[in-house]
Order: sequence, then C-alpha cells, then structure tokens
Amino acid sequence: MRVYLPSTLPGLSQVVASGRLGPAPLVGYAVTPALIEWYVSGDTEELEYVALTEAARASLRMLAADRADGVTVPARRVVVAAEVPDRAVSVSADLAERGKVRVNEPVTLAVMASVHVDEEAAEPDIEAAISALPAADRGDEDARFTVDGADAHELLWYATQEIQYLIR
Repeated sequence: MRVYLPSTLPGLSQVVASGRLGPAPLVGYAVTPALIEWYVSGDTEELEYVALTEAARASLRMLAADRADGVTVPARRVVVAAEVPDRAVSVSADLAERGKVRVNEPVTLAVMASVHVDEEAAEPDIEAAISALPAADRGDEDARFTVDGADAHELLWYATQEIQYLIR
C-alpha cells in the first residue's frame, strides 16, 4: 500500500542517520475505503494526491509542535511516500480524517518511493500558517484562510537518493 508519512527536515536527517522512519507506530495517509467513498468521482491518482495533501497538513502540525517545544526547524513541509506491506497498515476509524492510517512497523529507506518537500520560496507562507494554526483551531476564519494558504504550494518531488541534499 502506498502510504504518505508526514515528517520534517530534521526527521529526514534521522532517516539518513538510521536508515528508517520510526519508531512505529507512525501516522500516515493513504487511499482508504473511507476516502474512496467520500471522494466518489476521483481516480487513483487524484485520491493519492488527496492523501499526500492530508500528510502535508499533518507535517504542518508537526512543525508547529516542534516550534512549541522550542525546536528550531525550517518552515518546510515534508512528506515521505512509501510502499508499505498491507499487513503493516491499520486503517483509522476517524471519519474526520478519512485517509488516516497507522503504520505498525518502522518504514525503512528501502521501501521509500519518494520525498515531497516545500521549496524555499514557500517558507514565508508556511511560517504564517504555523503561526495561524492555534487561532484556526479555535475557529478564526482569517486564520483558517492563512493555514489553507499553505496548500497553495505544491510540494516538490525528490528521489530517495536526493534526501542527503535536502538536509544540508
């Protein structure tokens, strides 16, 4: 199963150091039955893009959590795409996040298909979205607009062999 796993640039550094993303369990996003049912007219490619977008939103939350903990982290969302055995994936019952899954084992570099990362030019908008998250969660419409603005930036595609160049 193709799974999209939210991460950060420091998380990619750990992948390079250890050869895996983990420890398990990991939260990911995939084309689940609930996502297919909700997104009735989409083909597989469109559904995978929805799952990738959900993972990018989760990456934004990871960045906000790191910042809240005092960790200095670049304002760039990161998503790792991996081919995970079906037996290692549990589908979430959370209908608010229809594509959410749990990966029950570490994801090794060998099963990673690609990495998707914001370009540097997106950093000001990602920074603004990180700052706006608390207010957006409280229902502030202007803050939600700012957070949604992060989605306007397409993540760039990188082969796993290029991860080392992203973390410099």
